[in-house]
Parts: sequence; structure tokens; C-alpha cells
Amino acid sequence: MLSFFKAYKKFAIVFGIISIIIISIFYSILNVEKPLPIYQPAMVSTELVDSTIQHQIKYHKIADFSLINQNGDTITQATYKDKIYVADFFFTTCQTICPIMTDNMVDIQKEIKNDEEVLLLSHSVTPQIDSVAQLKRYAIKKGVIDSKWNLVTGDKGEIYRLARKSYLAVKDDGMPDDYGMVHTENFMLIDKKRQIRGYYDGTKKDEIKRLLKDLKTLKKEYQD
Repeated sequence: MLSFFKAYKKFAIVFGIISIIIISIFYSILNVEKPLPIYQPAMVSTELVDSTIQHQIKYHKIADFSLINQNGDTITQATYKDKIYVADFFFTTCQTICPIMTDNMVDIQKEIKNDEEVLLLSHSVTPQIDSVAQLKRYAIKKGVIDSKWNLVTGDKGEIYRLARKSYLAVKDDGMPDDYGMVHTENFMLIDKKRQIRGYYDGTKKDEIKRLLKDLKTLKKEYQD
């Protein structure tokens, strides 16, 4: 019996090494970091999407826009050209989820403040209240870094259309003027091609951690 094991000792060692290599290869394949999805209107809850595009399955991008930030500067897609950004919808007088969302956006700002590749964008859903001066007061109070984070106001209809037809993020409140919006807790991760790559609950810390993790994954797409 002993001689049998001696005869096959080398075979067993080689077989063991090969098995370890094969297992390692399979493990690495199974743990390859998958790219983030590219969200299309058909992939998102119909409550959040304008009825005219609910069945669209490809080519969706954030539309062009022209809004005014806390410093009175015009903010357009050109401001975010070749940038990754996190977007949300808020209003400065909100006393419910907005303060939590803003605090969490501040945490994101801390993480990306030295990253030239990433910016933030917050749209007011009550532009009639959130003037440039009001946004500036809010920005100072919250510690907004102007070079990293734009709080924007402008035409309510344009902001509504962005929310429903571009970011696919806000419920319609059914108002007859077609500009009604129900506030949302959604944060959206937008890539350099103006595509939506992730949705996150902006009121939850674990969702912010997931966003930051996905941000790192997205950045890797541009390192090759």
C-alpha cells in the first residue's frame, strides 16, 4: 500500500497544483466586476417616466438644458462635458427628506472634492421660490463647493421635463398644468455619455456607500 502511494506521489502533487490553478481561474472569472447597467425608460418604473417614452429600450440620454446656479451662472450640458456626475431634485424650503438628502450629498462632495472627473448637480423643483439668492444662502449654509456642485433653478417646465423625460426620477402629481412634480429621494449617477448608470435612495447611508462604490466602477470604464 505504501509503495502505491509513493508511485503516485508526483502525480498527486501535480494534480493538486493544477486543481488549485483551475479553481483560482474559475473564481476570478466569477468575480469579474460587471459594468454598471445603462438605464433605459423601459427599465424604470412607469410612475417615474413620461408616457411618451415609457417603452423606449435604447439610446436614452440626458437632454440639453440651460439653468442658473447659485452664483447666477448659466449651467448647461457643456458644464458637464466629459464629466461623471450625481444628480438629484430638491427644494430649499423642504423640511422632510431634503435635509437628509443634502447632508448625504455633502458626504459625496467630501469624497469627490479632489476628483476632477466628478461633479454634482441639484435641481430645484420649486424654482419660483428658489431664486439665485435663495440658492446661494442655502449653498453657504450647507457648505457647497461651487466648483464641484451646482444648485440650479430656472423654468419649471424645463426642470419638470428633465425629471420625467431625462432622469426618469420623479412622479407626476397629476396637476393639469403638466408641470406638477412629486419630490423624489432618487440620486442618479450619470456617465460621460449622458447616460443613467445608477439609481440610489438619497436618504439612506448604505445607498450612498453603494453609489460611491459604483462611481469607482464607472471610473474604471474610462481608464482603458
